[in-house]
Amino acid sequence: MVEVDIEHLREWIGRTEQKSDVVTPGLVERLRAMLGDTACATPDALPLAIHWCLAPPAVPPAEIGSDGHPARGGFLPPVPLPRRMWAGGALEFHQPIIAGDTVTRMSRIADVAEKIGRTGHLVFVTVEHQILTNNSLAISERQDIVYRGAQATAGGKPATPVQTRQADHCETVQATTTLLFRYSALTFNGHRIHYDRDYARDIEGYPGLVVHGPLQATMLVNFASRLKGGRSPKKFSYRGLSPLFDGPEFTLNAIIKDEAVELWCADHNGTTTMNATAIFAA
Repeated sequence: MVEVDIEHLREWIGRTEQKSDVVTPGLVERLRAMLGDTACATPDALPLAIHWCLAPPAVPPAEIGSDGHPARGGFLPPVPLPRRMWAGGALEFHQPIIAGDTVTRMSRIADVAEKIGRTGHLVFVTVEHQILTNNSLAISERQDIVYRGAQATAGGKPATPVQTRQADHCETVQATTTLLFRYSALTFNGHRIHYDRDYARDIEGYPGLVVHGPLQATMLVNFASRLKGGRSPKKFSYRGLSPLFDGPEFTLNAIIKDEAVELWCADHNGTTTMNATAIFAA
C-alpha cells in the first residue's frame, strides 16, 4: 500500500499559478465542430466551458509521467497515488468570453484532503481558478481532483444504480474514439485513459477508453443553455459518479425546474455517470 504523507502534501495549499491564452477563431471553430449539435444554440456565442481548452499544461516529453499527464510536484502536489481524475467542480459565470479575448487563468491550491472511500485510499485536491478577460472577471471556478490507489480497479462496475428519473429532455451522443481524440487534442490532454486502450485496460483496469469528465460537463452546460434559449447560466455545478466508456452511445438528460435545470449523463445501461445543476437568473 502506498504511503501518503498528507501533511507534506498540504504544504502545497496556497500555491498559485498564472497562465494566459488567446481565444482564436480556429479554436472556436474546432470546439464547435467537436461538439456538433450539442454546442450552445446561439451562433454568435462561444460554447460554454471553452476556457477548459485554454492555456493547458504544456511540458516537454521528459517531464511527462507514465499516465500521460505532466509529472507531479509542480503546481499540483506530488500525490503518490497513481490514478487521478476530475471528481467535479463548480462554475460561476460573470461575463461572456468572446473570440479574440486574451484570457488569464489565476489558480490557487485551496485544499488537500485525505479520505477513505468505497474504492480505498483517496486524496482530494481542490483548486480555485479565476478566469479573467482583459482584466475583468469572467468565470469563478472550483475544481476537485481525486487521486486513487492502483488497487481501486474500475472494472466497469457502476458506482450508482440505474437511474429511474424521467427526463423532460434527452439527447443521444455517440461515444466514439474520434470524439475522445478531438477533445484530448483541444485540451492538450495526454492522459492515456482517453486514447490508449491497452493502457486503460491493462494498467488502470478499465473495460474501455474513458470519456473525459470535463467533456461530459461541457456538453451538459451547453445543453442547459440551449434549453434556456441560448442563455448562459449564472452557476453550474457538476459531480462525476461513475466512469463513462467509449463505444456505446450515452445520453444528456435534463429536468427543468423554473430557473434551475437538473442535468445528468447516463450510459447505455441508464447508469448515471455525472450529475449537474445549472442555475439561471430569474
